[in-house]
Amino acid sequence: MDERRLRILVAKPGLDGHDRGAKIIARALRDGGFEVIYTGLHQTPEMIAEAAVQEDVDAVGLSVLSGAHMTLFPEVIRLLKERGADDVAVFGGGIIPGDDARELGTMGVKQIFTPGATTEEIIKWVHENVHPRQ
Repeated sequence: MDERRLRILVAKPGLDGHDRGAKIIARALRDGGFEVIYTGLHQTPEMIAEAAVQEDVDAVGLSVLSGAHMTLFPEVIRLLKERGADDVAVFGGGIIPGDDARELGTMGVKQIFTPGATTEEIIKWVHENVHPRQ
C-alpha cells in the first residue's frame, strides 16, 4: 500500500504581522516528514478554509498572536465544515490563555501549543494525532 505523507496547512489568520514562529513550525513540520503548505500573513478564515480544501490537507495549523483566537479558530472550523472538510484536524499556537484553550477544544480545536512548546513536541503530536483524510 502506498502511504502518502500527511499534508499540513500552516496559516497566519488576521492582522497579526508576526510570522517567525509560523515559519519555524512550518519548517520543522517539513523536516519532520510532513508535506507543508504555508499560506503567509494576513489570511482570512475564508482564504484558509478554501486553501485547505484546494490543497486536500489533513490538518490546519493556525498561529494566532493577535488575541483574536476566540473568533478566528471557530470561524475556520465552521468554514471547513461548510465545505465538507470537517475531518481536517485544526490545531494551533500562540498567546492563548488556558481557559480559552479549553473552550476552543470544546469547539473542535484539537490542540493548542503555547509559547515554550518545542518543535519536537509539535511534530510528535502531529504524528500521533493527525491521520490521513479518507
